[in-house]
Amino acid sequence: MENIVANALGPDASQLAAEERRRLLSRLLARLAHEIRNPLSSLDIHVQLLEEDLAARGSPPGEKISGHLEIIHGELRRLENIVTQFLNLADPSSVHLQPVEMDRVVEHVCALLRPEAAARGIELTAAMPATLPAFTADPDQLTQALVNLVINAIQAIEGRGRIEVRVAPDEKQGRMAVEVRDTGPGVPAEKRAAIFEPFFTTKADGSGLGLWIVQQIVTAHGGVVTVADAPDGGAVFTLQFPLQPVPTNDG
Repeated sequence: MENIVANALGPDASQLAAEERRRLLSRLLARLAHEIRNPLSSLDIHVQLLEEDLAARGSPPGEKISGHLEIIHGELRRLENIVTQFLNLADPSSVHLQPVEMDRVVEHVCALLRPEAAARGIELTAAMPATLPAFTADPDQLTQALVNLVINAIQAIEGRGRIEVRVAPDEKQGRMAVEVRDTGPGVPAEKRAAIFEPFFTTKADGSGLGLWIVQQIVTAHGGVVTVADAPDGGAVFTLQFPLQPVPTNDG
């Protein structure tokens, strides 16, 4: 998808005025949503056929296979929801709030991306308190933001390394903080504001949309995202959400 975005925008995208860039992105996301929905529907059908074939064998699938199928179903549902809300990512005016178990969201994201991290020699771990306060958010958008941050961290690390996702609630301040720490090269101070701008990227084949989408999602929740140096080197991205829900336009 990043290559499609980069090719469609062309080399002069960085010169476009901010409003023109937002309009262009909105049109492009509409096209991408249409193109993604077709293979997504095909995948859903073939997963159902696979389950029917397994059932026809006369014995239920093992726990490992059932776990993989559950993850696939969950990700297909999340992708379908993302496609439905793709246009809102260009200028999200509402979030679909519901009670969220932050520990389950973090564990799901880590389980989803741990194989890719391990293949690159990267350890992906999670750290959080045993008990977390009640939290209200849009679970699909929250998952997307964390997926983008962890993927960004995986791509930043050259060679072996470590990524840790930390959850740090602060009930006195009424905030839920989530940190993604990596042992990559870090983000130079002069680029820390620019990395959240649409189309800004330091990767040769990047679109510059991943971190911008993270910022859009967090802002739509009434929160903020920041980046700083990690104590032991690398970068630490921090998402701060209010524990109390923010007003939305979705009724």
